[in-house]
Amino acid sequence: MTETVSPGRVLITGGASGLGAAVAKAVADADGTPIVFDRVKAEGIESSWVVDVSDTATTRQAVTAAAEAHGGLDAIVTAAGIDRCGRLDEVDPVEWERVIMVNLFGTAAVAQAALPYLKRSHGRVVTVASSLGLKAVSDATAYCASKFGVIGFTRALAAETRGEIGVTTLIPAGMRTRFFDDRDEKYKPHDESKLIDPARVADAVLFALQQPTGCEIRELVITPEEDDSWP
Repeated sequence: MTETVSPGRVLITGGASGLGAAVAKAVADADGTPIVFDRVKAEGIESSWVVDVSDTATTRQAVTAAAEAHGGLDAIVTAAGIDRCGRLDEVDPVEWERVIMVNLFGTAAVAQAALPYLKRSHGRVVTVASSLGLKAVSDATAYCASKFGVIGFTRALAAETRGEIGVTTLIPAGMRTRFFDDRDEKYKPHDESKLIDPARVADAVLFALQQPTGCEIRELVITPEEDDSWP
């Protein structure tokens, strides 16, 4: 029987709600230490930092400060993500670019700043991509571009750091979170009961974080059983 180990000190972006909050709870329940970055304070989390990951310079500084405050890091989970639906000629260019900044640049900034600490602990990176990082759809150019980018970035990082840290790409489809709240009605799920409970996805993240040294979960694809966004 495999012994369950604590995931340790895990920095989670977007950890105040949705998947990030579910991951923070799973880490705490497994006797780990969740360190949450979000634009608002996370309720019930002792180490909660107000950080906008689209500001990459400030984000790198915050990662360093958080790591030093906790004596290092054992993992990061980059769950912060946004979307702006609409056809390319209809979406405000500033909003379009913000999707890329949060989803892709924010992911890279956190990973880059955390890397020295993760190498010391032989820690792990779990990036959160999307099934729309594998399959492109209309009215989602910013989101698809960002999530295709996250997958490419993470695969390259895994190749670059092989043997030094663990790297996993998480590729979920729709989850029952507030992610869809600010969308136009035509872009909202028709039946939320068919979306995934984020707690189930958080369990998969924990599974990746708790792998022993030498064993890698490179990619995890998790979708509702009737979802058509993959393959």
